[in-house]
Amino acid sequence: MQHPPSADDFAYALENTRLIVAPRGRIATFGSTTFHFQLITELMDCVDDVRIREGSMHADRPQILAPEGLARLLLEGFGEKAHEFADQFAERLRASGQKLPAALRYGFHFRRSEVRETLVRGESIDSVSDRLGALAEAANDPLRAVVQGVDDAWEGCLLKFTLDLIGTSATGNLGDLRGRGLL
Repeated sequence: MQHPPSADDFAYALENTRLIVAPRGRIATFGSTTFHFQLITELMDCVDDVRIREGSMHADRPQILAPEGLARLLLEGFGEKAHEFADQFAERLRASGQKLPAALRYGFHFRRSEVRETLVRGESIDSVSDRLGALAEAANDPLRAVVQGVDDAWEGCLLKFTLDLIGTSATGNLGDLRGRGLL
């Protein structure tokens, strides 16, 4: 039986996630987006055995959070004293004329049950990555990604991919929202 990944396993996964083919598309500003991924990992106890996980991640439309909503979200799970402090802080900001900027909240859905796994025996991880990367490029799907990572904490690799995707999408999403006068 395999143990759940430790914090060190997770950190290792984040550090060793490499994007082979990045999606050319970004998270849609005014609708949901589905990205397809192939995650390639090397089995830890077998030389030249590679696992390919294929699945989808569904990104919800980014939501605009006013500063007050962001504060409430960040304080979820905190006690009454923390909420009182946040209210006092917000009142001081209003009195000083300062404003906190709005933020975007991204939501993703990933269903582990929808991930398909394939084992490739007798081929190096680099060879499999090169082959799948070339196939993904040829498919010309703007919402496809090929990611190389580690097997034990593979979900951490998907998290890293997701955070990077948010980072590359946020500027365009903010521009779209400003262009429509929503920010």
